[in-house]
Amino acid sequence: MDKPVATLDNGTTCSSWNYSGQRLATGSIDGTLSIFDPRDPASTSFTCTYKVRVHEGAILKVVWLPPDYGDAVACICADGNLLLWEEIVEDAQPLQWKLCKSFKSSSTQVLDVQFGVSSTSLKMVAAYSDGHVKIYELLDPLELKNWQLQAEFQNVIDSVSTFAKASCLSASIYWNPQKGQNHESSFVLGFNSNTSQLNSSKVWEFDQAHNRWLPVAELALPDDKGDQVYAVAWAPNIGRPYEMIAVSTQKGISIWHVGINPELDGRLSVEKVAALSGHGGEVWQMEWDMSGMTLATTGSDGMVRLWQSNLNGVWHEQAALEPTS
Repeated sequence: MDKPVATLDNGTTCSSWNYSGQRLATGSIDGTLSIFDPRDPASTSFTCTYKVRVHEGAILKVVWLPPDYGDAVACICADGNLLLWEEIVEDAQPLQWKLCKSFKSSSTQVLDVQFGVSSTSLKMVAAYSDGHVKIYELLDPLELKNWQLQAEFQNVIDSVSTFAKASCLSASIYWNPQKGQNHESSFVLGFNSNTSQLNSSKVWEFDQAHNRWLPVAELALPDDKGDQVYAVAWAPNIGRPYEMIAVSTQKGISIWHVGINPELDGRLSVEKVAALSGHGGEVWQMEWDMSGMTLATTGSDGMVRLWQSNLNGVWHEQAALEPTS
């Protein structure tokens, strides 16, 4: 019989895997953040090494910061607050996790957050329940409490439009996994809201020359632009002449090819290359493997499905994993 990798507490609501440090962070319904580490260097099983109550309410999402910036996580709480917790060492004391920054808003809630490393600094993208996107920049790589608001906008192609009464249930952000000096900062974002113009997934890219963020692609066919988006996932690129992004909406999962070189109008070419169906309901989470060849999806049917394309570019379900209990 297979042994569990880690045993999570009852009431665990979310988890996040740290690939570089081989650590697991989980959040729970009572506001507890738990950190799991390998039992020993050769072990494939994990044990809880630290617990801290970070909030009075539930933690809805946990996201690790990039490893270059230490061991730290962002926690999105049920009341919409965003908390950054960092592991620190003080005067030969045991490792401690401490709150280093709290982003609070009285009128809106944080729905999703992602981090990206640009050529100059660490960026944080946060999506809010009023359809706004805020991009923060870390001013000092050694001080995770020093963030500056770099930009704020709504997820619309026409930047002149604003929607004051937008109400969003959820949002999904995915930072472009490409790294290096030659790549401008970019991310894809979609909303599940009551405002159709905000919903469709859009690729945003930083325009260095004019110091602003621009929508350079919209991942929706004309009849689908108002569909609520549940999840987005940007595939690592290991040499393709295009980027690949998965989008989950109320109509299922679509795979998009996005051009790398902009057209004359500054936009990137987009092509929908596959529509994946098989989940018996909404798909709330999607992740690519490190090669960008296999997509894992899960949702309200409780199944985990793995998708791949063959050499002819035809996508198919590779495996379906069912819960054990």
